[in-house]
Amino acid sequence: MTPPPATEDVGAPREQTGSAHESTGPTLGSDLLSVVARINRLATQRVRLPLPVAQGRLLSMIEDQGEARISDLAALDHCSQPTMTTQVRRLEDAGLVTRTVDPGDARAVLIRITPAGVQTLKQVRADRGAAFDPYLERLDESERETLADAVVVLRRLLADAAAPTRKTTD
Repeated sequence: MTPPPATEDVGAPREQTGSAHESTGPTLGSDLLSVVARINRLATQRVRLPLPVAQGRLLSMIEDQGEARISDLAALDHCSQPTMTTQVRRLEDAGLVTRTVDPGDARAVLIRITPAGVQTLKQVRADRGAAFDPYLERLDESERETLADAVVVLRRLLADAAAPTRKTTD
């Protein structure tokens, strides 16, 4: 059994306690992931997507990776290589990704997003964002600024997480 994708809200929701600062302990990460997953689901439920959610997630992953082997994508998505091959084939048939020979290993292929794939992701993100905008409009200016600041922090966390770890030598 494979673990659920990172966008899923796993487990029962925690009871709200009032102060945002009360969840600064070991639950902050799980609370953040839970809320982000629920926001993602809400936005996805409110809009008609041009491709299934799993394919959209995969296309986004390919965009993030730049190019990758199917085996690497399968490992990142916690699925089997045959499952990933099927998903990639669907994206390829739709013209959203291409396969090229891996210059380091002629037996392997690299999957790369196409300009049409980039445009599709851009449209999906815009549509999903527009579906969530009415909820953001209910917030006051201070709350929207707080969320904008949080997005900056979250992007920095993602950049730090994506950066290769460096070994320090003494």
